[in-house]
Amino acid sequence: MLLAVDIGNTKIKAAVFEDTVLAAKFVFTKLEATEYFKLIFEKYPTIAATIFSSVGEENAELLHLLEQQSRLFIISHNTFFPFTNKYATPETLGIDRIVLAAGAVLQFPSRNRLVIDAGTCITYDFIDKADNYLGGAISPGLRLRYESLHNFTAKLPLLSAELPEHFKGSSTNDSIHSGVVNGLLYEIEGFMAKYVEQYQDVTIILTGGDADFLAKRFKNTIFANSNFLLESLNNLYTYTIKND
Repeated sequence: MLLAVDIGNTKIKAAVFEDTVLAAKFVFTKLEATEYFKLIFEKYPTIAATIFSSVGEENAELLHLLEQQSRLFIISHNTFFPFTNKYATPETLGIDRIVLAAGAVLQFPSRNRLVIDAGTCITYDFIDKADNYLGGAISPGLRLRYESLHNFTAKLPLLSAELPEHFKGSSTNDSIHSGVVNGLLYEIEGFMAKYVEQYQDVTIILTGGDADFLAKRFKNTIFANSNFLLESLNNLYTYTIKND
């Protein structure tokens, strides 16, 4: 069995894979990490390897724990990936974006792919059908948009995400929901339309913590999969082992 670990900006996501099958998924905070990983290894003693990616600095204590329990494989900019990175500053490209790009190439070969990760930030990553990573965009995610309205104004309340019933808000709360959610939906639809206009046949993958929430409002044909990064880690591990 394989343990895939994704340390994001706010949460840690982990999944246990039996070959290509996701057997279990866990979401927890960084403060809960030690306790959770001990429980995972106790429950799944046949985990032989762990593939690990983090958007921030790696926690030495946590890495030591994972290394004690299994063969540890850490994703870095020096990892061998199934695409050519043509980003102007490849050393600044986030590990999460690299993993998503690799997963798109491995799962959707010989296609133009746009990966949209709706998490703390919204990231857009484009890989053409010749497996060239060409870049994308970064913007604030849903939570950041709600928080910024509350934190940088005098009276606007802090709300939780809700799908607005109409684009025209009839109250302050409705107006915030319309501005944040519809604004983000229009942004994503605009990016999708631009890529399709330029590259015609584009496979669009929507993932991240807000993927299921947002996917309900899109008319475009997309692959919505909130577990795509974890699945990409699993596929990348298999690819790396085969090409080692």
